[in-house]
Amino acid sequence: MNSVGFSVDKERCISCEACVSDCPYLILTMVGDSPAVVVDRESMCIKCLHCLTVCPTGAVSICGFDPGDCLDMENRFPDAEQMETLIRGRRSVRKYEDENIESSVMERLLQVSWQAPTGVNARAVLFTVVDDKKIMNKLRTAVMKRLAELVRDDHLPEHLEFFAGFVKLWQEQEVDILFRGAPHLLITSAPKNCPCPEQDCIIALSYFELFAQSLQLGTVWDGLARLAFTELMPEFSEKLGIPADHIFGYVMAFGKPAVEYHRTVPMRPATLNRVSFK
Repeated sequence: MNSVGFSVDKERCISCEACVSDCPYLILTMVGDSPAVVVDRESMCIKCLHCLTVCPTGAVSICGFDPGDCLDMENRFPDAEQMETLIRGRRSVRKYEDENIESSVMERLLQVSWQAPTGVNARAVLFTVVDDKKIMNKLRTAVMKRLAELVRDDHLPEHLEFFAGFVKLWQEQEVDILFRGAPHLLITSAPKNCPCPEQDCIIALSYFELFAQSLQLGTVWDGLARLAFTELMPEFSEKLGIPADHIFGYVMAFGKPAVEYHRTVPMRPATLNRVSFK
C-alpha cells in the first residue's frame, strides 16, 4: 500500500474523478476507472482528507481514516439566519458563574474547536487549557502576586504602568480585571517553525469562540492576560507547560456566563474596498 494509505472501494467507486480534481497538491490521478496516487507526488500530501470527504459514495479511505469515521453533513449545517445571529450576537462576556463547565462539554468544545483550519494543514496549534476553577484560582492568585511584586519594585514598563491599578483593585476589593473572574482559560501557541503560527492561533480561538457561544458559554479575548504573560512575566509560559519553541498566540477566558444578552447590536456597514482593474 502507498505510504498515505490511499485506497478505493471499487464496488462503491463510480469513477466520477471528484477526488482527483479536488486534490490541492495533485497527488491523485485516474488509472483506468479508479483514482490512484501519483508515486512521485505522494510525499506532497498534506493529509487534508479532501479526497475522503468529497467522494459522493464513500469509496475513498486515506491516512487511516475511512467514511465510517466521519459525520454526514447533509441537512446538518445551521442555516444562514442562524449563523448570522450567532456572529452578530456574539458578545465579550466579562461576568461568569463560579462553576466549572461539565467535563463532557469541555472535551467536546476543545476537540471540535481544534478542527479549525491551519496553514498547509500543519495542525500544530497547542491548546493549553485551565479546565478546573480551583486551578484557575491558583493561577489568578500567582499572577496577581507577581504583578504586585513588579509594582512594589517599580518594574512595570512605562507603557504598562496601568497594571498597577489592576493590582490595587485586586488587593482592596478582590476585583479581577485581568481574567474577569472566569473559571477557565485557553492559551493557543504553535511551533515557531510551522508555516503560519500566529495566524493559526488566532483562527483556532475564533472557531473556539463561536462554538462556545453555540453551547451557551461565554468568552472574552483576553489581551490583558496576554500582555501579562508575554511582557511582564514570561517565566509563566514554562510554568503553564508551553514549549520554549512555541510562539505564544493569544489568550481567551471562558465559562458559564453570569449575564444574558437578548439582542444583537446595530453596527455601521462594513468598510469595503471593491477592487476593479482598468
